[in-house]
Amino acid sequence: VQLQASGGGLVQAGGSLRLSCAASGRTFSRYAMGWFRQAPGKEREFVAVISWSSGSTYYLDSVKGRFTISRDSARNTVYLQMNSLKPEDTAVYYCAATDRVAIPTTAYDIKYWGEGTLVTVSS
Repeated sequence: VQLQASGGGLVQAGGSLRLSCAASGRTFSRYAMGWFRQAPGKEREFVAVISWSSGSTYYLDSVKGRFTISRDSARNTVYLQMNSLKPEDTAVYYCAATDRVAIPTTAYDIKYWGEGTLVTVSS
Protein backbone atom coordinates (compact mmCIF):
# COMPACT_ATOMS: atom_id res chain seq x y z
CA VAL A 1 0.00 0.00 0.00
CA GLN A 2 1.23 3.45 -0.90
CA LEU A 3 -0.18 6.74 0.31
CA GLN A 4 1.06 9.84 -1.46
CA ALA A 5 0.21 13.11 0.24
CA SER A 6 0.49 16.55 -1.29
CA GLY A 7 -0.82 20.08 -0.95
CA GLY A 8 1.01 21.50 2.02
CA GLY A 9 2.55 24.94 2.04
CA LEU A 10 2.76 28.32 3.69
CA VAL A 11 -0.40 30.33 4.25
CA GLN A 12 -1.42 33.30 6.36
CA ALA A 13 -3.81 32.93 9.25
CA GLY A 14 -7.38 32.82 7.98
CA GLY A 15 -6.32 31.29 4.69
CA SER A 16 -7.07 27.91 3.14
CA LEU A 17 -5.24 24.85 1.87
CA ARG A 18 -6.35 21.53 0.45
CA LEU A 19 -4.37 18.39 1.12
CA SER A 20 -4.66 15.34 -1.12
CA CYS A 21 -3.77 11.72 -0.46
CA ALA A 22 -3.64 9.30 -3.37
CA ALA A 23 -3.87 5.67 -2.30
CA SER A 24 -2.74 2.64 -4.28
CA GLY A 25 -1.89 -0.98 -3.83
CA ARG A 26 -5.14 -2.55 -2.72
CA THR A 27 -8.90 -2.17 -2.42
CA PHE A 28 -9.88 0.24 0.32
CA SER A 29 -13.56 -0.57 0.69
CA ARG A 30 -13.05 -1.84 4.25
CA TYR A 31 -10.68 0.90 5.27
CA ALA A 32 -10.90 4.15 7.13
CA MET A 33 -8.63 6.86 5.84
CA GLY A 34 -7.68 10.08 7.42
CA TRP A 35 -5.20 12.67 8.48
CA PHE A 36 -2.99 13.06 11.50
CA ARG A 37 -0.60 15.88 12.26
CA GLN A 38 2.54 16.40 14.29
CA ALA A 39 3.79 19.75 15.46
CA PRO A 40 7.41 20.24 16.61
CA GLY A 41 7.93 18.75 20.06
CA LYS A 42 4.47 17.24 20.18
CA GLU A 43 2.99 13.82 19.64
CA ARG A 44 1.21 12.89 16.46
CA GLU A 45 -2.48 13.65 16.82
CA PHE A 46 -5.64 12.68 15.02
CA VAL A 47 -7.25 15.35 12.80
CA ALA A 48 -9.98 13.78 10.67
CA VAL A 49 -11.10 10.40 9.34
CA ILE A 50 -13.55 9.09 6.75
CA SER A 51 -14.96 5.62 6.28
CA TRP A 52 -14.26 4.54 2.72
CA SER A 53 -17.43 2.48 2.46
CA SER A 54 -19.99 4.69 4.23
CA GLY A 55 -18.47 8.13 3.94
CA SER A 56 -18.98 8.77 7.66
CA THR A 57 -16.61 11.38 9.03
CA TYR A 58 -15.12 12.25 12.39
CA TYR A 59 -13.05 15.27 13.43
CA LEU A 60 -10.79 16.58 16.14
CA ASP A 61 -12.86 19.10 18.10
CA SER A 62 -10.54 22.01 17.37
CA VAL A 63 -10.94 21.63 13.59
CA LYS A 64 -14.69 21.05 13.45
CA GLY A 65 -16.37 23.61 11.23
CA ARG A 66 -13.05 24.58 9.62
CA PHE A 67 -11.76 21.34 8.08
CA THR A 68 -13.63 18.97 5.78
CA ILE A 69 -12.50 15.49 4.82
CA SER A 70 -13.84 13.87 1.67
CA ARG A 71 -13.03 11.05 -0.72
CA ASP A 72 -13.11 10.38 -4.44
CA SER A 73 -13.60 6.64 -4.82
CA ALA A 74 -12.90 6.68 -8.55
CA ARG A 75 -9.48 8.20 -7.94
CA ASN A 76 -8.74 6.44 -4.63
CA THR A 77 -8.01 9.85 -3.20
CA VAL A 78 -8.82 11.48 0.12
CA TYR A 79 -8.88 15.24 0.58
CA LEU A 80 -8.64 17.55 3.56
CA GLN A 81 -10.00 21.01 2.89
CA MET A 82 -8.66 23.35 5.56
CA ASN A 83 -10.26 26.76 5.95
CA SER A 84 -9.81 29.55 8.50
CA LEU A 85 -6.35 28.23 9.29
CA LYS A 86 -4.71 29.23 12.55
CA PRO A 87 -1.04 29.33 13.54
CA GLU A 88 -1.72 26.40 15.89
CA ASP A 89 -2.59 24.29 12.83
CA THR A 90 1.07 24.42 11.83
CA ALA A 91 2.37 20.85 11.63
CA VAL A 92 3.44 18.06 9.36
CA TYR A 93 0.26 16.40 8.15
CA TYR A 94 0.24 12.65 7.51
CA CYS A 95 -2.19 10.65 5.45
CA ALA A 96 -3.18 7.39 7.13
CA ALA A 97 -5.16 4.25 6.38
CA THR A 98 -6.30 1.32 8.48
CA ASP A 99 -8.71 -1.59 8.73
CA ARG A 100 -7.90 -2.27 12.39
CA VAL A 101 -10.71 -0.11 13.72
CA ALA A 102 -13.73 1.63 12.21
CA ILE A 103 -12.76 5.09 13.45
CA PRO A 104 -9.04 5.44 14.10
CA THR A 105 -8.23 8.22 16.53
CA THR A 106 -4.75 7.29 17.71
CA ALA A 107 -1.53 6.56 15.88
CA TYR A 108 -1.66 3.01 17.23
CA ASP A 109 -4.82 2.37 15.18
CA ILE A 110 -3.05 3.08 11.91
CA LYS A 111 -1.79 0.37 9.59
CA TYR A 112 -0.33 2.47 6.77
CA TRP A 113 1.23 5.92 6.77
CA GLY A 114 2.06 8.25 3.95
CA GLU A 115 4.92 10.69 3.92
CA GLY A 116 4.11 13.94 5.63
CA THR A 117 3.39 17.26 4.04
CA LEU A 118 4.24 20.46 5.90
CA VAL A 119 1.58 23.05 6.61
CA THR A 120 2.79 26.37 7.99
CA VAL A 121 0.33 29.04 9.06
CA SER A 122 1.81 32.45 9.73
CA SER A 123 0.21 34.96 12.07
